[in-house]
Amino acid sequence: MAKYIFVTGGVVSSLGKGIASSAIGTLLESRGLKVTIQKLDPYINIDPGTLNPFEHGEVFVSDDGAETDLDLGHYERFTSMRSSKANNATTGLIYNSVISKERRGDYLGKTVQVVPHITNEIKSAIKALSNGNDVVIVEIGGTIGDIESLPFLEAIRQMRYDIGKEGVLYVHLTLVPYIPSADELKTKPTQHSVKELRAIGIQPDVLLCRCDRPLPLDLKRKIALHCNLDVEAVIGAIDVETIYEVPFELHSEGIDSLIIDRLGLKKSEPDLGKWKEVVRRIKEPKSEVTIALVGKYIGLKDAYKSLVEALTHGGIANESKVLFQWIDSEQINEIGPERFLSEVDGILVPGGFGQRGIEGKIEAIRYSREKKIPFLGICLGMQCAVIEFARNICDLKGANSTEFDINTPYPVIYLMEKWYDFRTGKVEVRSHDSDKGGTMRLGSYPCSLKEDTHAYNAYNVFELSERHRHRYEFNNDFMDVLTANGLIISGTSPDGKLVEIVELKAHPWFLGCQFHPEFKSRPTNPHPIFTDFIKASLTERRALFQYVGEPLADKYFDDSESL
Repeated sequence: MAKYIFVTGGVVSSLGKGIASSAIGTLLESRGLKVTIQKLDPYINIDPGTLNPFEHGEVFVSDDGAETDLDLGHYERFTSMRSSKANNATTGLIYNSVISKERRGDYLGKTVQVVPHITNEIKSAIKALSNGNDVVIVEIGGTIGDIESLPFLEAIRQMRYDIGKEGVLYVHLTLVPYIPSADELKTKPTQHSVKELRAIGIQPDVLLCRCDRPLPLDLKRKIALHCNLDVEAVIGAIDVETIYEVPFELHSEGIDSLIIDRLGLKKSEPDLGKWKEVVRRIKEPKSEVTIALVGKYIGLKDAYKSLVEALTHGGIANESKVLFQWIDSEQINEIGPERFLSEVDGILVPGGFGQRGIEGKIEAIRYSREKKIPFLGICLGMQCAVIEFARNICDLKGANSTEFDINTPYPVIYLMEKWYDFRTGKVEVRSHDSDKGGTMRLGSYPCSLKEDTHAYNAYNVFELSERHRHRYEFNNDFMDVLTANGLIISGTSPDGKLVEIVELKAHPWFLGCQFHPEFKSRPTNPHPIFTDFIKASLTERRALFQYVGEPLADKYFDDSESL
């Protein structure tokens, strides 16, 4: 039977419950346990798919097409789990399921209430992940005291009584702030947070105390006394240079041994060798490279969370530090690209939706093409690359996507209304009038590669599968004119009807992909496209500045630091 670890947060939001849950998963996996992680979100949306990125950050996509919370990206990057629809549930999803059952008569006319009907539905969603896993880690979104989280907290409170205390462990993440004027770490916020949690019936078994410096033993004893805990259950969660150090920090505090003992799990020594190498490469880069990220949501960096991590992973593969130049595409449209892009080593245009900032992205792509700067376009970035090429190389003036101009004379990107879904084996039909949440190609789809291309050289395979999240497609009616002028179609669906990857002949490295490769990149297994893109950008940097890649350890690494 699977054991359950429930992770809650208090005091303030954004303390890092997702990273903490992921790091715990890393440590348990390193001891040979099979782990999966679930996120329970309190908002009423069915999923984050229709939320503006400024509202909720990135939408992470699973193989089975679930649009999920960005924390699932952390779960996948830190562990070997592959998420599915079952790994993310929201208040909206839970209530929708209960109301549907009530309408069908499943409750036999009984009054439907939060307890037991909503809480039972939540518990069912949690228990659905138990098969085949030794440990199920469940992160509860929001902060203790939020009214929206109460049904989830009540459900996990009941879990200990349903399956016994030996099968459930509660981890609570709080803040221990440092007050400069008093020169002290203050424990009172943590005490109040635990008091709030205990008031709804949950006594935490482990406290993760987020702080910017080591937590002294006397403060641990004080927290333990006031929060009804053993001293060893008060764990310091100290700020670190890179998130991939968090497992080492928590391991040094003994959290994995504590969890193993409390839940009666099999004991074995942790193997963190590959993670040590990841951290070493991050802290001891042999070179550095500057990548311009030209987007429309740069006001919230979480909108590109997986993308930033995937670029970092590409840097890890090349033992290079990746520096980011965040550029608002609207500013490029107003001022021009030269001011922003003249000193970068590579240019990346990410995905997105809507017309705002599109012309700036197209101008950035034109600059990359003309100046021979390595370019990677993802999803909308690929579509903008096709539009730019059609306008400026093929002389198709006014070429556009029907997403931005329904009356364009050259719809090189358009809404494909009927196509064969290789994943489901069905013909899919959609239109401009379909619900926004139901018109996208979502999840993993197969792709066939053309030999002797950047794509093939990166992957070194002919068949692959990548995750998608988009509505609009490359219009095959324009394939002949585009390819005749130098556009390379290097990746398509197996039947050749859906274009997945485009490249340019007369360019050192220029690639656009319809899918989102960032969703499958891992620090221990960097994605080949990002690895190749960073490699090409490093080559460009060295060509321009005669950079020979001397070690930067003195600048970026302090030998006194240790894992």
